[in-house]
Amino acid sequence: MSRMSSDLDWFDDLSARDRSWVGLIVQAGVKAFVDWYGAEVSLDPAEVGDPPPLAAAVFGAAPRELTGVISLKQTVDLVRLSIAAVESNIDEVLDPVDAVDVHHAVLRYGREVAFATAEVYARAAEVRGAWDARLEALVVDAVLRSEADETVLSRASALGWSARGDVAVVLGAAPAQRRENDVFDEVRRDAQAAGLDALCATQGERMVVVLGGVDDPDRAAAAIVEHFAEGPVVVGPVTADLGHAHASARAALSAHRAAAGWPEAPRPVRSDELLAERALAGDGHARRHLVEGVYLPLVSGRDTLIETISAYFQHGSSVEAAARHLFVHANTVRYRLRQAADVTGLVATDPRDAFTLQIALVLGRQSGRTSL
Repeated sequence: MSRMSSDLDWFDDLSARDRSWVGLIVQAGVKAFVDWYGAEVSLDPAEVGDPPPLAAAVFGAAPRELTGVISLKQTVDLVRLSIAAVESNIDEVLDPVDAVDVHHAVLRYGREVAFATAEVYARAAEVRGAWDARLEALVVDAVLRSEADETVLSRASALGWSARGDVAVVLGAAPAQRRENDVFDEVRRDAQAAGLDALCATQGERMVVVLGGVDDPDRAAAAIVEHFAEGPVVVGPVTADLGHAHASARAALSAHRAAAGWPEAPRPVRSDELLAERALAGDGHARRHLVEGVYLPLVSGRDTLIETISAYFQHGSSVEAAARHLFVHANTVRYRLRQAADVTGLVATDPRDAFTLQIALVLGRQSGRTSL
């Protein structure tokens, strides 16, 4: 123990309790060696068998929590120093005739101690990994169910969530032929390379990824899209933090259910690009967004905007036909369509945007509303 204190600069930083646990481990290791060699001493030295499994006999003297205090490298340093201290004293306490055999036995015993050390830390890593996976699934489930309270934020922090920047939820089909943990590790690695935090879980046949530090949802989702199975991959709107990520998750879930209505959708696709399909599928939030974000701005602006949009669609998306119907020049129609695009973000001459605009007009008229 004095060698540890003098040769290992980190040893004195341990608490008295942890140093005492280290002492118990060393004592148990020496005792296990003496018992093993004592039982085999009547045999020919060449017939002395390998020591029995030592993970429980030696490291069972200390609590499992010690693996979280002392790293694997530090434990290896402790084992190496302990064996060196034992070997340096063998010649002093044993007859020279016996010392040679004991040195050989210490070498074999040291090999088993090394394997036992690796086994202890591997088991601890497995337990910690299984616990982290369950904790991560609970956090993601809480986000999906709009229950991201302070407890959930604390759990996410324990998983390494840095709470930096905005948050978006990405979901798609889960890979069927690959191990879940392997996929999650790859997602986290690619997310980290893109400067993002990531929490992963599977919900039925879907894989859900909560991304933090999102500046551009398209670029963020593109960084991990290859890890999803075939089919649509949807990214929800960006929210302020993990506590508000349920809004992104809700939109992404709704869009994923409705994505079959747009087979040519890009991959990944933003949930707000599927507003029309979501509305047709019965999503009240999407319907309200189309009415309040598309229809009412057109109605609340110049009367000519809604009139021009309606005439444009009524006459087969023909600028000239709409102009004749409105008794204006075709360039006037084009100008008003550009104004409508500035107001709604949707371009009537684009087939995809035109479809969304027409759904918004129908829903807006059905609502009977004329102002925000």
